[in-house]
Amino acid sequence: MDKPMATAEPELVVTTDGHVRLLRLNRPDRRNAMTRSLMAAISAAVLDADEDPDVRVIVLTGTGDAAFCAGADLKEMSGNDASGTRYRAPMSRVDRSVFEVVLEAKKPTIAALNGSAVAGGFELSLACDLRISHAAAQFGLPETKIGMGANFGSVLLPRRIAPGLALEILYTGDYIDAAEAYRLGLLNRVVGRDEVLPHCLALAHKIAANAPISVRRVKAVALRGMDMPVAVALRQDPGVNPYLSDDRKEGIRARLEKRKPVWRNC
Repeated sequence: MDKPMATAEPELVVTTDGHVRLLRLNRPDRRNAMTRSLMAAISAAVLDADEDPDVRVIVLTGTGDAAFCAGADLKEMSGNDASGTRYRAPMSRVDRSVFEVVLEAKKPTIAALNGSAVAGGFELSLACDLRISHAAAQFGLPETKIGMGANFGSVLLPRRIAPGLALEILYTGDYIDAAEAYRLGLLNRVVGRDEVLPHCLALAHKIAANAPISVRRVKAVALRGMDMPVAVALRQDPGVNPYLSDDRKEGIRARLEKRKPVWRNC
């Protein structure tokens, strides 16, 4: 009797818990390094979650405890070089950058850093709105040590922390530990190793309990407004205006009636 063929594990595992969409990088044997196909899968999953009206928060994590993500899969890259496959710079590719897709998600994104995040893995975490890790994790952009460019990290890291400190990390390619990352403001919290994902999911559900249009609104206004003069930033009007929504009326009624609001997302 023939044995059934083993089914290959997907590179990205997508699950939904209430209003929270969980994306889990699933290449633990390669420290969750990103192949081109995995990057495409992450981008597609984030876009799907953004379009799903039932999803209110997106959480990204990795399989295992060795790493959240070790960046691009260097074995795949080296194999492509050996075969003569043309290499294109990050912003000259046909497909969109996965980091750009995550950064531009309309809904809140949380990186549940189950392990170290380096190179492209660190860039993926920088693209998220919030980051939670454990004390043993390390972070860094070692691209200068291997002749790469850290394109996304070079732009985002100086926006996340003081430019001089960001440039030191970029120039040296050295790693920092979770305590230093927290001190610099790169991490929202440092929790126990086994508490990272539960803590992130609890935070995600707490956010998801709020009015979806309000959460999307404050994200858009806050992030876009950082690059605008104050007078211009105050006059932004992205998406559904919560001040003019039915959910504003429902939120006030629910508060006065001491009950949980029932959001209609309009």
